[in-house]
Amino acid sequence: MRTLFQDCLKLDATMLPATAHHHATARRNSPPSDRVAHLVPTKLSVKLGWIGFVVVLTASLTPVTVTAQPSTAAPTAGATGAPPAGLQAKRTGGVPNLPSDSGQIWQEYDLTPYTKELTNVDRPQQAVVDWVLRETGTDSWFTDPFGFINADRDKLRVYHNEQMQDIVQGVYERFVNGTTTPQLYGLRLIAVGNPNWRTRAHAMMRSVPAQSPGVNAYLISKENTALLLAMMRGRTDYREISSVDLVVHNGQSQTLEQIRGRNYVQDYEPAPGAWPPYRATTGEIKEGYRLHLSPLLSVDKSTVDLVLKCNIDQVERLAKVNLELPLQTGQIFNGPINVPQVASWRLHERFRWPADQVLLLSCGVVAAPEGAPNSSLLSQGGNLLGIDRLLPQNGDRADALMIIEYRGDATQRSGNTASTSNGSPLPSSPLSRGRY
Repeated sequence: MRTLFQDCLKLDATMLPATAHHHATARRNSPPSDRVAHLVPTKLSVKLGWIGFVVVLTASLTPVTVTAQPSTAAPTAGATGAPPAGLQAKRTGGVPNLPSDSGQIWQEYDLTPYTKELTNVDRPQQAVVDWVLRETGTDSWFTDPFGFINADRDKLRVYHNEQMQDIVQGVYERFVNGTTTPQLYGLRLIAVGNPNWRTRAHAMMRSVPAQSPGVNAYLISKENTALLLAMMRGRTDYREISSVDLVVHNGQSQTLEQIRGRNYVQDYEPAPGAWPPYRATTGEIKEGYRLHLSPLLSVDKSTVDLVLKCNIDQVERLAKVNLELPLQTGQIFNGPINVPQVASWRLHERFRWPADQVLLLSCGVVAAPEGAPNSSLLSQGGNLLGIDRLLPQNGDRADALMIIEYRGDATQRSGNTASTSNGSPLPSSPLSRGRY
């Protein structure tokens, strides 16, 4: 009996540290709060009783209130909901202190004198932002020094240094203090088969620099432009693709396009139940031209700034290829497909010239903006009696010309001359303002 009692005391002594360790671990893993109640054994009483040959051991636990301390251990990377250290986004909240180490200042510009006239234009303030970025470049707003630009229909907000604010002020005045009435521009797209038209026209034109490869830019007086057109119309390889009058608000954009779809056999797919068990799938290529213009006049309407973007795509030929498709009989079915050969040309540049002169752009001998019309039956590239072999294999090539002329306010459409015809010399800056 004595030996059994001593063993019970030893068991009681070993249970006390384990119980205390269990509650200490629970306190560390529990969420922090101001005061947390835990059950901590403070007094251990041993009562021995005989139930048959079983010794009953009872312990009394006294609840004690313990103040929880915040854990100072760093969270592990594998803990649930805890992102790895160094990847957390820092959110300070509130209004930050903007950097001003380079002399940045906050400036607001009133756009209502310009935007109130463009009630039918969606987001007219975007043109102001676009022209500011063309004048300053985009890198100035995403590198040092810190700055930003934002606009709505009422205000243009700019945060940058004094030098950048002066550039923004110059662009802003061209919109607000310049004309707000719609302006008229004449645009002609011409294709000439042989570039030797320059032989007789060279004396009428003045060559000016252009940045795009293969593009030649010329300035012509409005009188010589009429003589040049009359001379070209007498050529057999002359073709006038488009002649339009564009009505554009100052600084806004206008798009002119002439695109058609051209279908061709692209591939074959299985067609169960048919013979042959394959069905031809067709593709479509958009060919033609797309012209995007954005003109901006100076305050006195003496010069024109124009951002010109032109894309030309033409299908030169459809190469024929036979696919060997297996049949269930062990034979081969020859499925003809077409591989398109496409000629493309791109122009994206900014020009500046006096408003009383005409800008002529020669894009070089490129794919003609509009090819000869094809019969829907022959354009499939099939072998209808061999008639398609009589058609030329290559697409048309021509010297693509663009003639752009400023004609004044659109409300005065009867006049063909610009409102300023003072014969002012070419501005000191070059005609081409670089590629954008």
